Amino acid sequence: MSRVDRNVLRMAVFEVMYRKDIPPKVSIDEAVELGKRFGTEESGAFINGVLDHIYNSLSPEREDQKDKMEL
Repeated sequence: MSRVDRNVLRMAVFEVMYRKDIPPKVSIDEAVELGKRFGTEESGAFINGVLDHIYNSLSPEREDQKDKMEL
C-alpha cells in the first residue's frame, strides 16, 4: 500500500466514522479523487473498495443512530 493510499484512507475513514456533518458518500468520492490524482493507477479503485466495505459495514449502525435521533 502506498503512502498516499494509506493517508487518504486514514482521513476518509475518520470522516466516515466520526464526522456526522459530512455525508459518507462525499467523503468516499473525495478520497477516490485524491487517490486518482496523487496515487498510483490502481489507487482510486483500491480506495473505493476499502471505503465502500467500511461504509457498508457501518451502515446498520448509522441507521440505528438516525432512528434514535428522530425520536
